[in-house]
Amino acid sequence: MTVRVDTRAAEGVALITLDRPGRLNAIDLPTAEELAGAWRALRFDDTVRAAVVTGTGGRAFCTGVDRSVRVPQPASPYSLDDPLLRIGPKAADLWKPVIAAVDGMACGGAFYLLGECEFLVASETSTFFDPHTTYGMVSAYESVLMAQRMPYGEIARLALMGTAERLGARRAYEVGLVSELTPAGEALPAALRAAETVAAQPTEAVQGTVRALWAAKEAARTQALAHAAHLIALGNLPPERQAELFEERRKGNAPRVR
Repeated sequence: MTVRVDTRAAEGVALITLDRPGRLNAIDLPTAEELAGAWRALRFDDTVRAAVVTGTGGRAFCTGVDRSVRVPQPASPYSLDDPLLRIGPKAADLWKPVIAAVDGMACGGAFYLLGECEFLVASETSTFFDPHTTYGMVSAYESVLMAQRMPYGEIARLALMGTAERLGARRAYEVGLVSELTPAGEALPAALRAAETVAAQPTEAVQGTVRALWAAKEAARTQALAHAAHLIALGNLPPERQAELFEERRKGNAPRVR
């Protein structure tokens, strides 16, 4: 199992932990299925009224899709299969509030998870980046999800500059992506405290408020996601060339953190 679920992390709170530290908590196909299953299970667990999602190991919250993943694709750009579309809580129709505890790197496919959380708590050593363009890939779903919670100029810079730039935790806090900044290693305890406070409020009021908040932005999000598949199909380089760029990048210069 690469996803650990602790439903007794705090009063009324479940803790979902990505547990692939040797792969910097990158998501392969089994992990994607485990995440989707965990969110579905929490829908029917009345003892859980809020959740926290985090990654183990301290180096990374999640580094997106595992580079070893290969998903066969149909020829049509209108019906591409993306396994990460199922890893978020809202994809499982879970309207219990979810808080992300970020410690270390959060990049690329991690944005599928972050984009479906209510708010983020991050340690001051955390960084956010989107490597897609560097590897000849369109940042579509990731950019759509993060554009809902960051100023346009910030997410545009993050997505367009690829691995050349990383958004530091302090700047992420200043632009509103992160709601609470903590010392290194303290993001998870802070997120659990916040989740326990939320879980102590009347359940129906909390879930109704989550649904109202999402309703405020859902129409734009749904319409934007509808364009993602064919934008990816038209803009991505062939997988072989992506792999070449990935290897070239490993030998390149370190990115600048701001």
